[in-house]
Amino acid sequence: MIGIIDYNAGNIRSVAHALDAIGAAFQTAKTPKELNTCDRFIFPGVGDAAYAMKQLRSTGFDSFLKDKTSAGVPILGICLGSQIIFDYSEEGNTQCLGLVSGSIRHFSSVWDSAALSSLKIPHMGWNDISFRHSTQSDPLFAQVPDHTDFYFVHSYLICPENEDIILAAANYGCIVPAAIRSGSIWALQFHPEKSGSAGLQILRNFAAMETNPC
Repeated sequence: MIGIIDYNAGNIRSVAHALDAIGAAFQTAKTPKELNTCDRFIFPGVGDAAYAMKQLRSTGFDSFLKDKTSAGVPILGICLGSQIIFDYSEEGNTQCLGLVSGSIRHFSSVWDSAALSSLKIPHMGWNDISFRHSTQSDPLFAQVPDHTDFYFVHSYLICPENEDIILAAANYGCIVPAAIRSGSIWALQFHPEKSGSAGLQILRNFAAMETNPC
């Protein structure tokens, strides 16, 4: 069963509706003890990094996620949940969970002057992703073609310390890591729950994934 971590961030309901649509068993909870029967977790979210970390610490989900990562339990981060798994975010000068090495930077910290003058922040709307390395053999992307469009809404982007963990990237004034994998953690900057059939296929793949995929 999938556990959805509800830490008072946005987009929890949309993820639940998407899992309903594919017939996946799930439970949404605001405390770790309510998710004891789950064997994989979705860590979604839309909002502010500093506020999110405060909520995670107050509920105990920060240590819960660290323990599940150490145990090799599959975790899927979405949007804000794909960012605060890293060490640090420029948003609110926030120390994050540190499950994966790297930082989260605002587009304005990364773009050159041409991008700054021609593109809008946030990066919002449909954008195609390009696979890296052996992404097509990764179980999360089974039956998802390269260069599929997905729906993005974000002002900050993932900057992993090890770029080899990037599974797929988009282009928006720079290379934007759109999907990463580190051990049993997968993280998506885009919103699969808002990305039509391809996004639902990703959620379907996660629901069917081996519980010890490493």
